[in-house]
This record gives sequence, structure tokens and C-alpha cells, in this order.
Amino acid sequence: MDRAHVTAADERGALAGWRFSVAPMMDWTDRHCRAFHRTLSAHARLYTEMVTTGAVLHGPRERLLGFSGTEHPVAVQLGGSNPAELAQAARIAAEFGYDEVNLNVGCPSDRVQEGRFGACLMREPALVGDCVAAMKAAVSVPVTVKCRIGVDDQDPEAALDTLADAVAAAGVDGLIVHARKAWLQGLSPKENRDVPPLDYGRAERLKRRLPGLPLSVNGGLRDLDAVRARLAEVDGAMVGRAAYTEPALLLNVDPALFGVPAPAADPFAAVEAFKPYIAALLARGERLHAVTRHMLGLFNGRPGARAYRRHLSTAGMRPDADLATLRAAVALVSRAAPEARAA
Repeated sequence: MDRAHVTAADERGALAGWRFSVAPMMDWTDRHCRAFHRTLSAHARLYTEMVTTGAVLHGPRERLLGFSGTEHPVAVQLGGSNPAELAQAARIAAEFGYDEVNLNVGCPSDRVQEGRFGACLMREPALVGDCVAAMKAAVSVPVTVKCRIGVDDQDPEAALDTLADAVAAAGVDGLIVHARKAWLQGLSPKENRDVPPLDYGRAERLKRRLPGLPLSVNGGLRDLDAVRARLAEVDGAMVGRAAYTEPALLLNVDPALFGVPAPAADPFAAVEAFKPYIAALLARGERLHAVTRHMLGLFNGRPGARAYRRHLSTAGMRPDADLATLRAAVALVSRAAPEARAA
């Protein structure tokens, strides 16, 4: 790897490959989505959907935590606030082979608040520190926290510093800061995606105050130019919705940020490379739509992209949809160069 593309976090070996990651997103970043994203980037760090400690301890673990070995490096995100339960769930996740265990301190949904986890834990930094300490004692893989800069009427300067100090004292291996306050009262999670404004500077000030703490920033990063701007100040950048809705963006990650070729030359080659995975999925009796729903944005910007999406959204939903259905959808897309996009 070109040393110019290696971050301080990589050199310490704490979180190799943390330079770029795809955010955990409920209902989106399931195992099929992650397998698809790995076809586009060999080095992006991938995260599961949030899994609650209760589900890990008492639910169908293979369905919740199982993943393909091709997904590495891959992290599991846990939701919970009981240190002992989080330690047990972290141990189970590590036994499944995850490369990192992440604690959710950022989700603002009502359901998460009712369970006393997610963003509401920004108000209980000492408890978050206890959770991290318990998880660290239970596993040898890195333990990280994904948080906000504050919630509701908290002062982001004091709130983020206090949380960061608590988890740093507990031995956390890295902090991912969604650079927007979570609004737990008066805004829906959807509205909270845009309001209040992002404040990357707050995360960057934290990095300057705690230079030894690996820090990644998340929120509103729509292209790799925006990612590079953040990487000038912090160790990593986490992209969410843009990576999902515009997955071809991931084809630029390895050459632009890690100094190595992409695993596929273009979106057409990525589909070809992904077909064996889809064939195995179909052979197990799963539906084509379970995986192609994550591929709808792959050809955005190319002539025929709308027809491709329409075909997969209709014919791809049928019980008998198979690889021929996918081939027919891809055949609707022009191989002409797409509209220019930031790389």
C-alpha cells in the first residue's frame, strides 16, 4: 500500500482500514448489502445494522450475526446500556469473527430511547464508559463507540468532551462522531438527518484535544471530495446514505484512498463478479430481491438506469426471479460513460 494513504490509526494497527467506512444503517446494511459493497471496495470497513443485546442473547444468532468471510474487515454494531449484557453480546460477536465491536450512542429513534440506548446515552457518559470497559474486558478485538456531538439542549463542547473522556479512560479503540446533534424531542429521525446543521469542526477540535484517540467523522458526506476534506483533519470518514443510494461511489474508494486498484473495473464488471454470490443465494431458496434491492442505484447517471431500476423493482420481486432477471435489467443500461461524478 502507498504509505501516503496510510493513516496514523493504521500505523498504530488499532483499526487498520478505518480510513473509510460504510455506516451501519437499519434495514439496509444487512449481510447481502455488505457482500455487494465488498464487491466494489476491498478496503472499506463495513458495519452491520444495529443489533440489540437482547436479540443477540436471546434471538436467532446465526440469522442476526452470520456473515460471509468475504466481508472482512467487518464490524458489528450493538445497541444496549447494560455493561454485563454488552460484554456477553460482544463476546458472542467476536466468536462469530467480527473485526470490531461498536456501541451505538447515536440513534435517536423513539424505540431506541425506550430501550435506554442509542443517542440518549449521550446524557450518561459514565455509563457509556462502564459499557466500554466491560466490552474491552470481554473481547480482544477493537471496541469502538459511534456517538453524536450532543442531544437536544446539551452544549456540544461539554457533551462530546465528557463522553470522549469517559470512553477514552475505559480504553476505547476509536470514536466515530456523527457531527450533528441528535434531537430526541420535537423532530423525527428523518427530519434529524438535516436539522440541526452539521458541525465537523466540533469533531476536529476533539481530535486536536485528544490526538491519540482514533477518530472518524460521519454525517452528510456525499462524495469522495467531501471525504478527503475531512481526512485532512481526522483519521477516518464514514459514509452512509450516499454509499447506499450511489454504490458506484465505492468503486473509487480503493484507488482514491488506499492507493490500490478497485476490485472491479466498472459497475458492469461488479455485477459479473457478484453473480456467484447471488446464484448461491438463489440455490438456498432465497429471493432475488433480497439482494438486488441493494443494487438499485448502481447505474445511476447512465442512460437506461431508470429502466434498470424499474425492471428489478417489478420483475425482480417475482418468486421465480433469477439471474436471467438481473441480466435483463443490466442489458437495459448503456455502457456509455456516465455523467461526471466526484471521485
